[in-house]
Amino acid sequence: MTASPPESPRILGFWTCTALIVGNTIGIGVFLLPAALAPYGLNALWAWLITIVGCVFLAVVFSGLARTFPRDDGPYAYTARAFGPGVSFFLLWCYWLSSWVTNATIAIGVVGYLATVFPVLQSVPWLAPYVALGFVWLFVLVNCLGLRAAAWTQMVTTALKLLPQLAVAVLGVWQLLADPVASTAHVPENPTSLGDVTAAATLALFAMLGIECAMIPAGKVRDPARTIPRATLTGMLVTGLIYLCISLVPMLLIPQAELAASNAPFADLFGRYLGSQYGRWLAFFVVIGGLGALNGWTLIVGEMTQSLALHGDFPAPLGKVNSRLAPAAAFVLTGALASIMLVLNYNSSLATVFTFLVRVVTAATLPLYVACCLAVVVLWRRGEIRLRGSREIRWLGAALLAMGYCVWVFAGVGAVPLLWTLALAAAGIPFWWLARAARVRTV
Repeated sequence: MTASPPESPRILGFWTCTALIVGNTIGIGVFLLPAALAPYGLNALWAWLITIVGCVFLAVVFSGLARTFPRDDGPYAYTARAFGPGVSFFLLWCYWLSSWVTNATIAIGVVGYLATVFPVLQSVPWLAPYVALGFVWLFVLVNCLGLRAAAWTQMVTTALKLLPQLAVAVLGVWQLLADPVASTAHVPENPTSLGDVTAAATLALFAMLGIECAMIPAGKVRDPARTIPRATLTGMLVTGLIYLCISLVPMLLIPQAELAASNAPFADLFGRYLGSQYGRWLAFFVVIGGLGALNGWTLIVGEMTQSLALHGDFPAPLGKVNSRLAPAAAFVLTGALASIMLVLNYNSSLATVFTFLVRVVTAATLPLYVACCLAVVVLWRRGEIRLRGSREIRWLGAALLAMGYCVWVFAGVGAVPLLWTLALAAAGIPFWWLARAARVRTV
């Protein structure tokens, strides 16, 4: 079996891959999730801790696959090795769908925070969706300018988006020292519940989606056997540390009902304790961070579309590149799909739309995570992966634990998002048969 399509220029290095992981993982989700998680109270804290541990196991799995199969072009090839191209197509199809839905979700979240800076976005109902659409197509254009332009945009926005994380952590520590009573005044009274922890973990996992992002464009990474594992583990640890520092602050300092109704929880937090002007400045940096995530996910879904086309599962024109070696047709297609999803879901409230799309995206991503973990076990039993030392044994153990974690999160997705995922997966059947028929005609 051919493990990868024709060679592409290997442009992405360690820092760019790390910025891609941190930038895509710390998108807009962490800034909106305090509102979505507020109804679960302190059960959300347990959900965060379990999610971070589970994602560390997943990072070990992805790193091991990249190190063991450095010539493969990412998860399509990894899962095709274990299960064949048919299963691999449907796994990547679901992930591909979740990626452009993620772009719609990020654009909606960015506009929610931008409305804190420009209130006209709230007072003029038709304006917000048009601004969100503008952001989607801005980064389609950036990525059409080439991989270097997208990579530099990602590094700059990732550096800027870390500033509000630091500001939230500093505010929490300062408030705790200045007024210790304030940190206990709004502690949620929800009893500990396994059901609530499971449901909250599904939402929390959305904020962690992206730890696999260095693995997706593996064919364009320099020294992937070394770069992808280092970037994946570094990005995961940085992200986990940031989430641990800031997840508790809004939960403890804002009343539960008020937090649950907020469209911009961290901006409201700063406005509450420091004044509205500080909330607007924080919202500005959050918007920059969200736009960086939108840039990164636009890159990922475009690269994935190109990979599926090069493997013969999507129409061949989607695999072609422009004069800047960017798959422009792939970027335009996925931008159009994200735009349709955005417009169809902008009639509901922001919190309702965001929470629903989060669950759909998480449900559509989990099959690929489970398959990558199971692929490690399958390839080990076939002898394609050999346990030569403690690192490989830890890798196999991490794969089993990560697989158990993903199955557990599935339980919290809910029936409606799961049915949406099954419907979206079924929609891939005609594409699979058309692709097979095209390959037969070519032969």
